[in-house]
Amino acid sequence: MQDNVPNSVGPAPAAKPAKKEDSFLVFLLKLIVLVAIFRSFIFSPFNIPSESMLPRLQNGDYLLAAKWPYGYSRHSLPFSFGALPETRVMAATPDRGDVVIFKQPPLNDIDYIKRVIGLPGDTIQMKDGVLHLNGQPVPKERIADFEITVSPNTRCYSVQFAAKLADGSDVCRYPQYRETLPGGRSYNVLDLGPRAQDDTPAVVVPEGHLFLMGDNRDNSEDSRFPAEPRRGIGLVPQDNLVGRASLMMWSTDGSAEWIKPWTWFSAARWNRIGSGF
Repeated sequence: MQDNVPNSVGPAPAAKPAKKEDSFLVFLLKLIVLVAIFRSFIFSPFNIPSESMLPRLQNGDYLLAAKWPYGYSRHSLPFSFGALPETRVMAATPDRGDVVIFKQPPLNDIDYIKRVIGLPGDTIQMKDGVLHLNGQPVPKERIADFEITVSPNTRCYSVQFAAKLADGSDVCRYPQYRETLPGGRSYNVLDLGPRAQDDTPAVVVPEGHLFLMGDNRDNSEDSRFPAEPRRGIGLVPQDNLVGRASLMMWSTDGSAEWIKPWTWFSAARWNRIGSGF
């Protein structure tokens, strides 16, 4: 007969529940990683700080830039992670007419936004305010003036463009044209009258570079000018591309005040939200 030996090993102690602080830190870390991946490889927010892309983009617009269309480089990462090389992987060339976000070191490390006008091998020149592509004038049709309401985010370029509507609203009224690239891609541009930048030398876009311009032709520092502070950006390497403008997610005229929540809604330009490119 076998003696019954009491079990000296008692039941395993219950596992201690994880501290709430630890669970929150893990959640926060996962969230940071997820946001970093989303911003680096899928979409990234971008705000319009100037009027160089009027009439399509207005100061106070907030849009999403698609990160994958042109491939990835160190500029695809938040703050342009400097340890990575400049070259892109999965590289693709933009189409003429695309609105792109890019960086242009060594000028600075901020984001710019312009429209792609010239691709590698193209010859670009302005003659009497008309864009010429590979020796041929790009069709430019006069259309109705562009009007934008005066607000904290918008001031008229000069008094000659200031106007008043029938209801007493102050607006800026600019001459507007429809420009159509070879292949049928069209968009609106502003032309404020004769300016020095209406006539430029012919420039051949080298391999791996782009010629970019603002739609507000007389108020844009772009590839018509050398890459110098407060003058221009020169020819932009394709490896500097960050993404392609994709969707307008918000727009404000700048009149909102934090201490007045109702102004958060009255300041919104609702008709611009959700529009694509």
